[in-house]
Amino acid sequence: MVKLTRPPGLWLNLQHDVFYTKHNLSMRSFVLSVSKSVIVDYISSPEVAFLRGVSQRFKATKTKLIFRFLEKEETDPSTNQTYGSLLNNLTFIKTFASGILVPKGYIWPVNKDSYLESSTLVVQNAHKEGLEVFGSDFINDIPFSYNYSYDPIAEVLNFIDNDAFSVDGVLSDFPITPSAAIDCFAHIGKNASGQEKPLIISYNGASGDYPSCTDLAYTKAISDGVDVLDCNVQMTKDGTPICLSSINLMDSTKVAQTPFITFTTTIAEVQKGSGIFTFNLTWENISSLTRKLKLEHVLNLDWTLSQDQFRIQLPCIYWPLIFIAAAISNPYSTFRLSRNPAAKTAGKLVSLSDFLSIAKEANSLSGGVLIGIEHAAFLVKVGLSVTDAVLDALSKAGYDNVTTPRVMIQSTNSSVLKEFKEKKKNYELVYRVDENIRDASDATIEDIKKFATSVVISKDSIYPENKAFITSATDIVSRLKKNNLPVYVQLFDNEFISQAWDFFSDATVEINSFVTGAGIDGVITSFPQTAASYRKNRCLKYKNVPSYMSPVQPGSLMQVITSDDMPPALAPYPVLTESDVAEPPLQEVAPATPASSTNTGTTAPAPTSPNGQPRIATCIVLSNLAVLLVAVLLL
Repeated sequence: MVKLTRPPGLWLNLQHDVFYTKHNLSMRSFVLSVSKSVIVDYISSPEVAFLRGVSQRFKATKTKLIFRFLEKEETDPSTNQTYGSLLNNLTFIKTFASGILVPKGYIWPVNKDSYLESSTLVVQNAHKEGLEVFGSDFINDIPFSYNYSYDPIAEVLNFIDNDAFSVDGVLSDFPITPSAAIDCFAHIGKNASGQEKPLIISYNGASGDYPSCTDLAYTKAISDGVDVLDCNVQMTKDGTPICLSSINLMDSTKVAQTPFITFTTTIAEVQKGSGIFTFNLTWENISSLTRKLKLEHVLNLDWTLSQDQFRIQLPCIYWPLIFIAAAISNPYSTFRLSRNPAAKTAGKLVSLSDFLSIAKEANSLSGGVLIGIEHAAFLVKVGLSVTDAVLDALSKAGYDNVTTPRVMIQSTNSSVLKEFKEKKKNYELVYRVDENIRDASDATIEDIKKFATSVVISKDSIYPENKAFITSATDIVSRLKKNNLPVYVQLFDNEFISQAWDFFSDATVEINSFVTGAGIDGVITSFPQTAASYRKNRCLKYKNVPSYMSPVQPGSLMQVITSDDMPPALAPYPVLTESDVAEPPLQEVAPATPASSTNTGTTAPAPTSPNGQPRIATCIVLSNLAVLLVAVLLL
């Protein structure tokens, strides 16, 4: 095998020498025989006796003997000492080995909650003894510490690029990752400049690290190096535009754990299934977790009760003071992959006005803001104009009639973008295609150019997948760009389960393939830090790009699947047509009347008291008294 593949180096790991010796098999004879025919660079073993037995034979050669540590509580069969105790006697290890191979947890321990603890002195102590140190267990497709935000390159860098130490090498199941980390990313510096593309657009802020659309998610995205900060606008009952990932509060908040569960309703025009919608609650209702906790402390409420029990224990006069906690998104929870659980309800939801203030104070936002608008036609029917609310907020925040910072308006509805084009000609209008496509007709592209200046498409529209294997590549990106439509792509997540097998469970490999392989202009990502780090890597400036920074070849992994294991072929995605993008203009909001403003057919029934009688009248009368009472109690 070695002569056939001709690897740049050879590392042999030999275990169970004691076991083989009992069966009259000699690992020592084997390794000595191999070393006569090929060059062995490293020989590792977790058995002291084996390495001591061959040390004299390799003393005058280039072969390095490495003592491999297993888990600290395990025992070396040749000395009957635990590996934890052997770690305290590195001077002894140095007598027969030139280096040690340790699990990465020996160097950076991880606590029971999967967060990093302080680094140990293993590397420094070993280096003092003249021992090289190699880390093991670097595997991309199993969960590792939350501190790395599912970015395997970030993990490797923490072992080779920190202020205290650097290991001499790592052993990985995915060598493409440490190869890129060492050559392309190490010792770049936080202030290093990078290439312009791709444009980095956040997805509900840094929603991979903090709850979507919260102040913490937005400030984290800014510090991570995002170019464009996004806000998906939803409307509240009192007409306040807010930033929230979904019009359904149940998708991104803990609203279902509050008395507002009674506002659950089903609106087929908005979504399939039931929800608690933003336009049925006021902005005062949809507020921060902080004040909810204060109320919980004052009233000594049991928030673990069922919803019916909770409503019974809570006097209705306090209902106006209940606030809703944001919740971090966990799109891959079915695979038991969670995002930063220590911050699962951290941060405060923000209004559009608050968001614009955050963005304007951030000098590093080179690309400006992106405002997403959906359900505009439906909101008109309930007396809310989201387009007017957005225009008003932008004007008040000083974004009116300015080109810097840039304002991007995104929607899947051409009617929304046409309305903005009529009212404001200096905004970048972004048309988001809400389905996977393989192409768009010439006439459709011409229609899009009439109301949009750029396009967002899905990853699958570029590299179609079948059972997580890339099957081919479309030319939709080049066609759109030839028509002067920049192409932004979503959604880039770091979790390995979100990526095709072709990308080796490495988010950076995926980004690089879309940027250098497909030629996209921007990435929309829940983890802006990974994209920002990618853009700075030095390998992008090399004339001869190394193989580990080259784009994957679409369909290459499919070619190695046997015919018996090949997944059934899938029907191709549709072509985007003119009828897909054509929409009637948005209607004007009708003047509200007492009947229509209180009975739209979409608001849930009023909450009731334990005896079944309506509680609304009492609550309205006493709500102001409740505010005063709790204010006094909190003093």
